[in-house]
Amino acid sequence: MKCDVKTLEGKDAGSIELSDAIFGLPVRADILHRMVRWQLARRMAGTHKTKGISEISGTTAKPFKQKGTGHARQGSKRSPQFRGGATIFGPVVRSHAHDLPKKVRKLGLKTALSAKAAAGQLIVVENAVSESGKTKDLMATMKALGIEKALFIDGPEVNEKFALASRNIIGLDILPQQGANVYDILRRDILVLTKDAVKHLEERLQ
Repeated sequence: MKCDVKTLEGKDAGSIELSDAIFGLPVRADILHRMVRWQLARRMAGTHKTKGISEISGTTAKPFKQKGTGHARQGSKRSPQFRGGATIFGPVVRSHAHDLPKKVRKLGLKTALSAKAAAGQLIVVENAVSESGKTKDLMATMKALGIEKALFIDGPEVNEKFALASRNIIGLDILPQQGANVYDILRRDILVLTKDAVKHLEERLQ
């Protein structure tokens, strides 16, 4: 499939041929859903924790004798029914990560790229370079391209001044091609790829 290439000023800079095997796949919501769940699960710290009965400070003595009090029998003041007692089946420190086959992860990234292309939310630019490194200039650039919230994906190296200028703009992210991932692609309205990013992504996903 053919895609027009623009400069950061919004001017035409020719066209580029995008691989149908990467940018022309059918959009599968099930694959995208699995990928987003996998990514978010890996990001979770899993540090939530409540105390079990063995971790509660307090006496081990029986609160009162078994029979004759008229109350329900009790074995410990640290039981969950008492104030300050244990929590039953509470969360424990653990990893939320789960496995996902490498083929599914690869297909997920291809599907996310294809989804943006199919929705007309894919822009290819010649390069992502800022001469001044100023946020004000980059805001004008985004206006010229007609975008507000976007993810820029560059080649193996991100231009330092461009990264500096974009750092203070809400809704704008920039990643090197090796950091391209489904969650970040889907969470922004527009996906902007440099020609270098297209080349490296196609090599990586073939």
